Amino acid sequence: MTDQPGLEPEQRLPAQRPEMQPVKVDRLSAPPTTRRVGLSGERAAQIVRQSASSRWVAFIAVSFVAIFVIAYWFYEVGFPGVAGSSRLTVAKEDQVVTDVSRGYRLFQANCARCHGAQGQGGIGPVLNDQTKLLAHLNPQYLLNVLSVGGRYVCGDAKSLMPAWKEPNGPLNYQEVNELIAWLRAPNDLSFHGVDPATGQATTITGWRDPTFVPAPDATPVPACWKDAFAQPSPAPSGAASAAPSGAASAAPSAQPGGVVLKLAAQNIAYDATALEAPADQAFQIEFANNDAGIPHNVAIHKDSATGEVVFQGEIFTGVATKTYDVPALPAGTYAFVCTVHPNMVGVLTVK
Repeated sequence: MTDQPGLEPEQRLPAQRPEMQPVKVDRLSAPPTTRRVGLSGERAAQIVRQSASSRWVAFIAVSFVAIFVIAYWFYEVGFPGVAGSSRLTVAKEDQVVTDVSRGYRLFQANCARCHGAQGQGGIGPVLNDQTKLLAHLNPQYLLNVLSVGGRYVCGDAKSLMPAWKEPNGPLNYQEVNELIAWLRAPNDLSFHGVDPATGQATTITGWRDPTFVPAPDATPVPACWKDAFAQPSPAPSGAASAAPSGAASAAPSAQPGGVVLKLAAQNIAYDATALEAPADQAFQIEFANNDAGIPHNVAIHKDSATGEVVFQGEIFTGVATKTYDVPALPAGTYAFVCTVHPNMVGVLTVK
């Protein structure tokens, strides 16, 4: 820096600055209206309008939710007086049909070989008998049998029927419930299935008749199915017969050269459904049981298959043949039935 000539050193530093005055400017500030206390009339009206609109929106939303809840409730439980309008009922019925159809397939795969495709019996007992379905084959009883096997029925440790429910058997609890659903299915329930005999699609119906009422004098179903095969004990000498009233327990032999009716059993069915015999004359029935390992017999009932037993032939296992001596019967219509398989039935006309 070059010194300025003609100036003393104390005059050169520090440099003198002229006095400065600040320039006055207007301060930034909000308009006077925003500093007022309270609301303007326009703003108050706007708030009122917004509040009313909000209340209407809330009312519409609540009304919509209430209408939806009421409509859904009727959708679930059904409209009064409108059959089939309940979703829950329809879903329950569909589930029952599903369980029964699955149970039917399980029965055909695991049980039919012993009890018959239609529950008519075979190596095992009859299952489609209405009296048994009414009073004996209830869900709890079936569950017990499927859980521990045939020994539960007759106390026979050597029973051929094994346990089917886990952990001792191959079926889980759901499959067992489905199998019981099929065994207890009413005959007014139907579904699409496959006929095991033909392999063709068909409509399957249940066995149980919900309207069935046993006769007042009907014999109770025995706890052990083998008791149904028991033959009447021979009456001791001089004692009254132990056979049912009107039955021929000690039938006289047919006269030589008398009438001999031929009858056979094949595939759990009689080969004839109609026979004729002379009235007031003893005759014979030559019965051939052609079902290997399956017990059959011929019993004669008055009027119908549920009528009074007037003759009961010996039950025996096939393949074998026996000749029954039937006593003289008065003219009329009778039914001949297999005691083991009540679905095996025919008409005997005596005239």
